[in-house]
Parts: sequence; C-alpha cells; structure tokens
Amino acid sequence: MFAPIAVALAVGLIGLAYQALKPPPPSKLCGSPGGPPVTSPRIKLSDGRHVAYREAGVPKEEANHKIIIIHGFGSSKDLNLPVSQELIEELKIYFLSFDRPGYGESDPHPLRTVKTEACDVEQLADKLQIGSKFYVIGISMGAYPVYGCLKYIPQRLAGASLVVPFVHYWWPCLPANLSREALKRLPVENQRTFRIAYYFPWLLNSWMSQKWFPTLSIMSGNMDIFSPPDLEILKKLSESPSEGQEKILQQGIHESLYRDLKTGYAKWEFDPTDLINPFPDNEGSVHIWQGCEDRIIPSQINQFISEKLPWIQYHEVPDAGHLLIFERKFCEAIIRALLVR
Repeated sequence: MFAPIAVALAVGLIGLAYQALKPPPPSKLCGSPGGPPVTSPRIKLSDGRHVAYREAGVPKEEANHKIIIIHGFGSSKDLNLPVSQELIEELKIYFLSFDRPGYGESDPHPLRTVKTEACDVEQLADKLQIGSKFYVIGISMGAYPVYGCLKYIPQRLAGASLVVPFVHYWWPCLPANLSREALKRLPVENQRTFRIAYYFPWLLNSWMSQKWFPTLSIMSGNMDIFSPPDLEILKKLSESPSEGQEKILQQGIHESLYRDLKTGYAKWEFDPTDLINPFPDNEGSVHIWQGCEDRIIPSQINQFISEKLPWIQYHEVPDAGHLLIFERKFCEAIIRALLVR
C-alpha cells in the first residue's frame, strides 16, 4: 500500500525538481511569430542557427587588416570601440562584430561550448568571405572564444588579443594556491556563483533566479566591483550609450548571461598552457591586456598564463581597470600592437 504511494510521491517530487531546475525556453526567438524583429543582417550556420553581425571601418574589399571583435558578458555586436577614423584609414581596418549565441539577434545554442564558439567565428568569416586569415579581439568573457580559436582554428588567425580576459579558476594548469587566492579577491557572491557554474551547472538557472542571496555583483548593481578608472569610463559611456542595448537580453537572460557562465566555467577539452604558438615564424602575435586596477579579473592568473606561454605578449596597463578598451588611447594601443610589427 505504502510502496506505490512512496513511488508516486518520489516521481512527483523529481518532476517538480526537474521543472524548477531546467532552463525555461527562450522568451521569443528573433524572427519567430510574436518574437522580436530581425533588424540586423544575419548569416545561417551549418547547424541552422542564425548569427547577427555588424560591419564597420573600411570596406572589406579595401582592407589590409580584418578584425573580428568578440563581445563580453552582457554586451553585443553593437558595442562602440573608440577608434579614430584616422587610425582606421591609416591602417585600412575592417571590423566585424557579432552577437554571440543567445545575445541580441543571434539564435541561442543550448549545447554551446568553447569549441562551438570558435567554429561560429570561422563560419562567420567564411560566410562573409573576409579571407583565409583574420584577427580576433576578445573582450572579458569574450576571451574564452579566443582561446577556442587558438586551439581549434589557429591556421585561420593573423593575430589575437585577449583584453582583460576571462579566467577559469579551475583550469588544471593553475596551482591550487594561486586559484584560491585569486578567487578570494572577488566579492563573496561572485565566488559562490562561479563555484555553482563549475560544480553544479544544472543548478545555475535556479540559483540566479532566487531572491534570498545575491548572485553576481555586476548584475545586482553593486558598483564596488568597478575601480575609479572604470567609474569614469562608465560615466562617459552613460552620456552617449550605444544603440541596441535594449536588444541584448531580449531572447532570455538564461540563454545569454547564464549560458555564458555555464560555458565559460565548464570543464574545457584543453588547458590554456597546452596551446601551441600559432606564429612560430613571428608572422603574427598574441597579446593579453590587463588593467592594474581591474577588480573583476584578478591579474595574477593572466600573469601566470603569459609566463607559461612566453609567445604571448603580456601588457599591464597602470591606472586602468576592466573597461580599459573603452578609453581611446588604450583601445588604439591594443589595435596597433596587434596589427603593426
């Protein structure tokens, strides 16, 4: 008598738990009935997903240098980098930016990985016919796709820059004390969320949706995570915000921000220190840019990576924080270092 009741109760509880933990479907896919309209050009990938993109700079047919910009957490293809027209014309630069999966007007990708993000970059370059070689610049969370490019499509790269790059506190190559000390520098709520993303990714959507404990300081409006240089840049950006900000999360926060955390903090197929120099004859270069005042990305891990991979040029920028690329002098220095040899 009691056994069937217990079984039924257990099945019911499992069903309720599954409904609570599984991510909801995307709010509305762009271009679907009742969904947000498609307002940007898009290409279709081999798996049927659509990727929205934006072109800037000189026409690609006239360009000497073609750079793919990979945006970070909570951003999109519409980010405006402060590059002067003079530099663009001097070096004949073509810029291609795109909405990563689930962001803006790009379709979500439930099976997103570091490798699939690199493949998206390659397919985008091929669909738009920008040539066999191109540069990549990954900003913050957008740096893990750059690591993917260095691993999976190094033959396509002319150069790469990882700007204030994402770090994975559970990369096997990191000494335990280094990871522990770096993680401790972050706000407690960030530490908890990153641990959940790594150890319990299936729990992340529920964790991010609960109201009892803070999750990510950057999402809760806690400005202490930003250094004084960052606050100055944020003030300037607020005076002339980029277009398209309202589109960033329109397909669901779980398919953009939460999926980004799960992908970044998943167990990777490779270790960054196992990467092989893609430019043994110095025909290109790889760079890491780190702000000394960055409170979001602890510098010691990026220092460690660059020491283990001496072919990466490591740049520490005094008096700069996490948003250094939005300061013109730093942005143009990043681009010149990548393109001019």
